[in-house]
Order: sequence, then C-alpha cells, then structure tokens
Amino acid sequence: LAQPGLVKMIDQTLDETGLAPSCLKIEVTESSLIDNLERSLEIMKELRARGIQLSIDDFGTGYSSFNYLHRFPFDVLKIDRSFIEDLEPNSRRLEIVQTIITLAHNLGLKVVAEGSETQQALDVLRGLPCEYAQGHSISKPQDAETLSEFLEAQLSCGSAGEGDHK
Repeated sequence: LAQPGLVKMIDQTLDETGLAPSCLKIEVTESSLIDNLERSLEIMKELRARGIQLSIDDFGTGYSSFNYLHRFPFDVLKIDRSFIEDLEPNSRRLEIVQTIITLAHNLGLKVVAEGSETQQALDVLRGLPCEYAQGHSISKPQDAETLSEFLEAQLSCGSAGEGDHK
C-alpha cells in the first residue's frame, strides 16, 4: 500500500493478463495500514471499486484489529494461525474462534481459518460456520503441476477451489 503507483500497476497487470478484477484477492496486514491510514483507505477504496477483493490477514494479532474492521472495506477476514493450530473441541481457543467468526459474519465478511495443520483442527472447523480453511490438513505445499492435478481432482468431486478449501 505504500508503493507509489500501486493501483496503476495493478490495472496494468490486469490488462496484460486479462484477469478479471473480481478474481484478484489482495491480502492486507495491519502493519501495512499503520504507516498512512488515510492513504491506505483511499487506495483500498480504489481497488474495491474495481471489484478486487480485499482480505485482512492474520486477524487477532494486532493491537487495533477491531478499528480496522470498521474503517476499511474488507471482504474477507483471515483468522491468524495462532488461534487455529491445535484447535480442540470445548476449549477457550475455540470460543475465541467462534466469536471472531460471528463478528466477521455480522460485518458481512467471509472467513478463512489459517493454519489448519491437523485433521482435528479441520474437523473442529467443519463444525463451525467458517467458509474456508488453509493449511497442511488440506494440502502440503506443491509444485504447479501437482497443485493443478490436486485442484482438478477436488473440483471434479464437487469441492470448493480458489486456493482455500471449504
């Protein structure tokens, strides 16, 4: 967000690649907002006006997360992995995750749970109204060819794609 000409660069890249703006998702961390809140808000509004999706990444780790949620035009809230790793049923951590999900939904945001590294965490997340999860419980990092095959297999089974997994 601090890079001069960011919006113009994104516009050029979209033109060159033919990618629809609605297919581009930009993840923003709180630390990237802190330097110049008003300029960041202006840029994010320009990006959003183009149909580009905006996510707040690593939610819950900063001091002002709630302030950013109501000030900036986010589409997706990504719960930080520190809340998701080792997620267990009937735990305080689960209560926090449920509260974050409820807050996000009340604000009209979709939710991605980052750091779903175990089957147990994924099973717990499946019991919540959390739209997406990311982590090794879904797939380990893969090269482009293997990832393409993985996604084709997932889509042929009727599962969600887009880099996250329902």
